[in-house]
Amino acid sequence: MITHDLRTYRSAEHLPREDQLAWKIAEVAADPVAVEPAVTEMIVNRIIDNAAVAVASVARRPVASARAQALCHPMRPGATVFGTDARVSPEWAAWANGTAVRELDFHDTFLAADYSHPGDNIPPILAVAQHVGTSGAALIRGIATGYEIQVNLVRGICLHEHKIDHIAHLGPSAAAGIGTLLDLPVETIYQAVQQALHITTTTRQSRKGEISSWKAFAPAFAGKMAIEAVDRVMRGEGAPSPAWEGEDGFIAYMLSGPNARYQVPLPGKGEAKRAILDTYTKEHSAEYQSQALIDLARRLGPQIGDLSQIDSIVIHTSHHTHHVIGTGAGDPQKMDPRASRETLDHSIMYIFAVALEDGGWHHERSYAPERANRPETVALWHRITTVEDPEWTRRYHSRDPKEKAFGGRVVVTLKDGRTITDELALADAHPDGARPFVRENYVNKFLTLSDGIITTAEQQRFLDAAQSLATLKPGDLGALTFTIGADRLGATRPHGIFDWGSK
Repeated sequence: MITHDLRTYRSAEHLPREDQLAWKIAEVAADPVAVEPAVTEMIVNRIIDNAAVAVASVARRPVASARAQALCHPMRPGATVFGTDARVSPEWAAWANGTAVRELDFHDTFLAADYSHPGDNIPPILAVAQHVGTSGAALIRGIATGYEIQVNLVRGICLHEHKIDHIAHLGPSAAAGIGTLLDLPVETIYQAVQQALHITTTTRQSRKGEISSWKAFAPAFAGKMAIEAVDRVMRGEGAPSPAWEGEDGFIAYMLSGPNARYQVPLPGKGEAKRAILDTYTKEHSAEYQSQALIDLARRLGPQIGDLSQIDSIVIHTSHHTHHVIGTGAGDPQKMDPRASRETLDHSIMYIFAVALEDGGWHHERSYAPERANRPETVALWHRITTVEDPEWTRRYHSRDPKEKAFGGRVVVTLKDGRTITDELALADAHPDGARPFVRENYVNKFLTLSDGIITTAEQQRFLDAAQSLATLKPGDLGALTFTIGADRLGATRPHGIFDWGSK
């Protein structure tokens, strides 16, 4: 890996294109390096993982809204839309499928200087691949690039401290991945990456306060914009440049200011793109920082016994966990039983209480209004607080896999004064956890979440196609979707401008 220094340049200073981050990203994307077998294996796993969580969310209102919008834009050859046999314009397929993947907050994650869900790269890259008729091998190369760029931007540039949403790393990574997929020249990818950054920079209010369904739409928006950016520059158009380093650019006015410096690692020429192997999926449908704490709650429950005897619970954890999903966020909504699913998903106090009571977590039942309003749950929930522990923050950011940690230490104080203390650094499903996810786990996750929603034959057809990805021929990528009976798509049929006349 080569670490690239990044700073702002005054307009009077000459910064050659070859020294700009967007150009370096484009060079990585255009490098025809072979994809390692372990990377191919993980890409297949994540395609299965995305489909699993998309099936589980397919009847939910935000997903129905995105799908309804997409179906208003039919196109041939086009790209597939989860749940249907329709073909639509690829950017709209990315919109619909990206929303379905993101809705339950249940797919893969990478955490470093910032947050990310790198599986969000798959819907836009796959949509373009289906539309243009590439092979499975080309799709694998494109997805490997998408993961590589997003993961390394997340390693080097913190967005959340400036209240910028993490999709500002996703737009450029998806554009780069599409560039690899289509074997575009460096110049074209360079312009597309910059354009994608420029139009996907939004605020973190998406994940603050009264969190709305935009949390699910935001990554889909970034993917949609990335496709449009690539299309635009393929037609000869340019982008704001230099996007990161410019005097009025991203670093100077969105990040830490004109005097700030960042270091972004990227593979050197001929170096394999392996970043996907550093990412991890979720066993539980909740914010990633809660994964290990859910597992810890499962372990603590039997030790505590009668939960009504709990006086207080303090979770000692990292800065990110405390300030984003803990009491350090200062959001009263995180303690409100009337809060939306999206807000409860970002409340470790709620999540830990329910996981203690239920001995686990369910992607639907754990968020149900009647579950959140249960009196004993509310009482327990309101006895839980978080504090930042510098050691857990250090471990959160550590590059040493033996020290890396996304969990915390929990101190339970009982009404009789006794305390019970336990800690867990990594979720059980993490690659270095107690039960790392392997292909069998991804397949079981898909079968479990799709049970009763799609037919057994359709389950097997999709799994066969996904697991044959490397050998799929041009035109065969349409198999990487699933269809569902209309009665399983939910009763919600939202209408808007695009289908005005069909009411």
